Amino acid sequence: MTRRFIPRLLATAATVAGVVAALTVVAGTGFAAQSSPAAANYAPTNTAPPTISGTPQVGQTLTASPGTFTSDTTPTYAYQWQSCDAQGNNCAAVAGATSQTYVVQSSDLGKTIRVTVTATNSSGSSSASSAQTAVVTNAGSVSGANQQTVAASSVVLPNRLVVNTVKFTPGRLVGRTAFVGRFHVADSQGRSVSEALVQVTALPYAWAHTTSGEVRTDQTGWATVRLVPTRALPVGKHSAIVMFVRARVEGQPLLAGSSTRRLVQITVR
Repeated sequence: MTRRFIPRLLATAATVAGVVAALTVVAGTGFAAQSSPAAANYAPTNTAPPTISGTPQVGQTLTASPGTFTSDTTPTYAYQWQSCDAQGNNCAAVAGATSQTYVVQSSDLGKTIRVTVTATNSSGSSSASSAQTAVVTNAGSVSGANQQTVAASSVVLPNRLVVNTVKFTPGRLVGRTAFVGRFHVADSQGRSVSEALVQVTALPYAWAHTTSGEVRTDQTGWATVRLVPTRALPVGKHSAIVMFVRARVEGQPLLAGSSTRRLVQITVR
């Protein structure tokens, strides 16, 4: 009996050993590791856009805040400043402007500025852009013949047009002779505005009329309008011709744009 029991015992032991060996092989293939998967990695995702602080004025320094990016590791940030048109469109990268701060250049005058921030981690990168700044103005601009001139198309809200100077030739009417009115248009920053559309309407309408419709301001901000009194104008009674003057930016809505209105007058003897 002993002779038959020992071979069976050895066979059973061999079977157990084989099962143990097989499990060891399976474990070595990483079977048990499936219960602890490696953490997934993701490129940064923007959740709040970059912002710009500072005054958009020539010579002033603007500073960019990167906004908010979600990332599984701390990202690094790269900056690219852009020069855009007055509405914040048609942006172009400013060469060499890749730091977190930017000094506003004279070439930015009448334009707006944006900044694009790129966040990068080990898994990739993504970019986001800020809103545009207000229109860049000139530092220390002054009124007068030598002040700087900007195009009317660059004057957008909250900046506005202003009819700041009016001159008549002659300065006082004697009779119903034709006269010339000159109207200077500036913006609310004190800069002369070229290509603004100026219209002059006499009040009452029947007292005088212009020989043209809307007149564009020249490169110094002046619009010249010739007016002709009519037979309805009373003379010799110390009266006056009142004129309604409007200046506007072509293409902007009259009521919602940066246009302006003003009443002026010339006395009549």
